[in-house]
Amino acid sequence: MTLDEISVRLRAFLAENFLYMRPGLQLRDEDDLLETEVIDSTGVMELVAFVEDEFSLSVPDRDIAIDNFGSIKALTGYVGARQG
Repeated sequence: MTLDEISVRLRAFLAENFLYMRPGLQLRDEDDLLETEVIDSTGVMELVAFVEDEFSLSVPDRDIAIDNFGSIKALTGYVGARQG
């Protein structure tokens, strides 16, 4: 799967599950998901579960960090690297 395909799937998940509450928000790939209040701590756990299911990955607790899950760009890179 390409990075673009990963990004599209992540963006679709966020739009369906979180952005409906923020209809005017134009979310860019670099935007901090927590800082923009797109997700909260519970949302992070939902996002982790989605990544594990959608991309057939096991996400260790140590990987649940802002560097990996802080933005669409960071998450796309994380998933891409984990898929090899």
